[in-house]
Amino acid sequence: MPVRPLLIPTADGHADAFAAFPGHGGRYPGVLMYPDGFGIRPVLREMARELAGHGYYVLVPNLFHRHGPAPVIELPEHIGADARPALMAQLMPLIEAHTTERVLSDADSYLRFLTTRPEVGAGPVAVTGYCIGGLLALHTASARPGQVAAVAGFHCPVVADGPDGLHRLLSPLTAQVHLGHAATDMTPEALGELDRALDAAGVDHTSEIYPGTVHGFTMADTDAFDPGALRHHWDRLLPLLEGTLAHG
Repeated sequence: MPVRPLLIPTADGHADAFAAFPGHGGRYPGVLMYPDGFGIRPVLREMARELAGHGYYVLVPNLFHRHGPAPVIELPEHIGADARPALMAQLMPLIEAHTTERVLSDADSYLRFLTTRPEVGAGPVAVTGYCIGGLLALHTASARPGQVAAVAGFHCPVVADGPDGLHRLLSPLTAQVHLGHAATDMTPEALGELDRALDAAGVDHTSEIYPGTVHGFTMADTDAFDPGALRHHWDRLLPLLEGTLAHG
């Protein structure tokens, strides 16, 4: 499965990225995959390769390209609980600097790049994301409702500014949505509130807490990793993409 390093033109210079896609020719549905806050690293390449193996062209950008190429901060091979506080202290200024304006500007650049690849077929695309990447996926789908047919976020914070922020984020969505929450991130009461907001916005969605999980459960290079929850994530993501994106 080819993995190709890329540079994507943006309003603020080139963003480094990579794409994974089937290596036997043809054109495939496009998927923009936003990584978690720790960014591009081997586990993200493996997840992109896994998804590409099901017949997709998967583009994974460096979220924090304005601060340098990935990895923007030095990462250990395994991100254990003892290392996490120091890593998050380095990442938080980058996350805080990644304003909604920057998110949407980058999203336009990523989608323009993705949809003009010779390996990507015509038609709508999907956007997926992990942790902060899941929130970026929602913002991207909300800003480009005619172009994004499916959006999925895993262990991601569904937050928005102000009392009407959640409505502004969700109401433009026309994509089908799946949100897979960590048990430590979302109470049943909060899940009910989110589901009511999604229903009120008319969003076709599934939203569920993955039992027994902690934040980051899909990432095999962290202490949070849960193999069963990762399989459950694929069991939700693959049918969503199959049902919304055109193959062949």
